Amino acid sequence: MSVFHSKINIKGDQVIWAVVFILTILSFLAVYSSTGTLAYKYHGGNTAYYMLKHGIILLTGLLLMYLAHLLKYTYYSRIFQIAFYIAVPLLLLTLLFGLNLNEARRALPLPFHLSFETSDLAKLTLTVYLARILTKKEEEIKDFGKVLLYLMLPVVIVCGLIFPANFSTAALIFVSSLVLIYIGRVKFSYILAILGLTVLLLGFAIGILFMMPAGKQARLATWKTRIEQYVKGGDAKDNYQVEQAKIAIASGGIFGKMPGKSTQRNFLPHPYSDFIYAIIVEEYGLLGGTVVVLLYLILLYRAVRIVTKVPNNFGAYLAMGLSFSLVFQAMINMGVAVHLLPVTGQPLPLVSMGGTSIWFTSLSIGILLSVSKEIETNNTETEPEPVAS
Repeated sequence: MSVFHSKINIKGDQVIWAVVFILTILSFLAVYSSTGTLAYKYHGGNTAYYMLKHGIILLTGLLLMYLAHLLKYTYYSRIFQIAFYIAVPLLLLTLLFGLNLNEARRALPLPFHLSFETSDLAKLTLTVYLARILTKKEEEIKDFGKVLLYLMLPVVIVCGLIFPANFSTAALIFVSSLVLIYIGRVKFSYILAILGLTVLLLGFAIGILFMMPAGKQARLATWKTRIEQYVKGGDAKDNYQVEQAKIAIASGGIFGKMPGKSTQRNFLPHPYSDFIYAIIVEEYGLLGGTVVVLLYLILLYRAVRIVTKVPNNFGAYLAMGLSFSLVFQAMINMGVAVHLLPVTGQPLPLVSMGGTSIWFTSLSIGILLSVSKEIETNNTETEPEPVAS
């Protein structure tokens, strides 16, 4: 093991690496188990197709993570400043000309039947961008006008471009950004004022959508239906997805049906992505479901430890912003599966089947590991290193 470790030069927080490998193995098993129906529908029962495809995506993700953790985290300040200015036009391009899936344009087409969800790029670049601004303009953001200009304007632009096609992702990015801004010592009174302005702006935007013709209302009808179904508690006729997820979770019991034994994978829509947590609980039981929750909480805990040790504010903001966004998304996915939240369509990070979702999650964790890697080096130095200009 030590020889293997030295050859591939794995550095950074070893607990985070362990969490990643456990989630990767779980992802491979869960996706393979839950794509049987999909394989029979589109590939003549060739279940190895999705197993191979997902395996390649996972391995590519691990490679991205490994390469990202080798690069010194301060360099990401400049890299993602440039990437941010690329992500925004891509979001606009997606909104206007992206693939139309379920009445929403969320992705751009790629070869090999893959698609590129530009919101994944935007989420990562915005987090790094905010961490950079919070570090470099620490004195200027004591003024409310500068907070709106330097911090909230980029957030509003990104969320505004994502909002028409993907409300849940826009909300996730907005909340994660506010948390990071708060951690960046922006006054709490400013945060409250921003929330008030956001509520007014959101109400105005939804009001405009209501006044538009039925075919021009984006996904307003879908949002309304999901909220109504959640408030009603859901019944089998109106909330099929949630009902099937409940059956999967209830039938799993304490120890589950064992890997590959799920029955609800044949009835639950998107058991390999949006509702993969329900399949995990069905096959691995309440015990397995609890372990998954703990893995994400451990990831967040280790990130907090990194924040307390890293001598550079940029590294601290980076670690907290990236880890909170990933864990918050995971909690939303699992909350939907157990009907604590309305259906959102958020994947379970590093577990759900997907291309860009896994790759950008891997890249985020790689950057987090890069920050943790530098702690050991910086412990021997007396002064923190500057952020890349």
